[in-house]
Parts: sequence; C-alpha cells; structure tokens
Amino acid sequence: MAFSDEQLLAGGPQAFGDFYARHERAVFRYFYRRVRDAEVAADLTAECFAAALLAAHRFRGREGSPAVAWLFGIARNVLRRSAEQRRVESRARAKLGMPPLVLEDETLAALDRIHAGRLLDDALTYLPADQAEAVRARIVDEREYEDIARELRASEAVVRKRVSRGLSALRRHVEDRA
Repeated sequence: MAFSDEQLLAGGPQAFGDFYARHERAVFRYFYRRVRDAEVAADLTAECFAAALLAAHRFRGREGSPAVAWLFGIARNVLRRSAEQRRVESRARAKLGMPPLVLEDETLAALDRIHAGRLLDDALTYLPADQAEAVRARIVDEREYEDIARELRASEAVVRKRVSRGLSALRRHVEDRA
C-alpha cells in the first residue's frame, strides 16, 4: 500500500525517508534550475530536507494544499535565506548533527549530465514529434544529416529544416520563459 505524502510526514523519521526518496529529484531540479551548479543544488537540497524533517511534526495539511507544496515552500525559503547570506544555509543540518555534504567530482559531473538530459527532454516536449526527433538525432546524438534522413526516410533538406525549426522554437520558448 502506498502512503500519501501527508501520512509519510506524520510517520516519523523512517517514513520521512520515503518522503525524501519520493521528492528528492524534484527538489534538486528546482534548485539546479535556479543556481546552475550541481554542488550548490545538492547542498540546498540537503538543507531543505533537513529543515523539512525538523518541521514535519508541525505539518498540518490543509485542503487544497498538499505536502509537496509545503516542501517547496521550505525550498523557496532555503533558497531566499541562502541568497541573502550569499552562502548555502546549513542551520537545519547543524541542528540534526549532519556532517557537511561532500560530493566527488564524478558525482557532480553525473548530476550535471542527468539534469542536462532532463532539461533537454523537457524542452523537446514543446516541439512537434518530427522536429523533436530530428533535433535529438542531430544535436544530442550528433549524427550526420545524411544518416538521419535515411532513417526518417526524408531528404536531407527536410531534416535540416526540421532541426532549424525545432531549434528556433526552443530558442523562443527559452526566451519567453526568461
């Protein structure tokens, strides 16, 4: 039986581990999108969940306000306080006696690659399927136009146009969000 987020928050530290596992990636992505640094995002994520663990006993779910909204409220506060201090806040982790987070270079590189891949996947969902397929093949997989055209049973000119239109649409989408 799957427990709700609200039940996990009320279930003590062991259940909180399940809550953490359920939302850690989303919280990391939230921070990474804002700071563009895997190590800082990991520190912010650790601080956010430490603060959530400390406050879990005070969580009172309200109708229409799920636990994940409460968690992202904590994330916003951690980010704001860290920006004000110009360093990653560590108050909650210190209260819990957590040691500083140390990530190896390989781990940081992997986090950057994973996040970059997810960002691209998210971005490609805004494109028509034919453009997304052409952009992925050319830009991500770094395949030659001739090879892509053969696979898609289209001319190279058509593939070039799909890639061009797809990249233009992605550029507009990013500019609109900025």
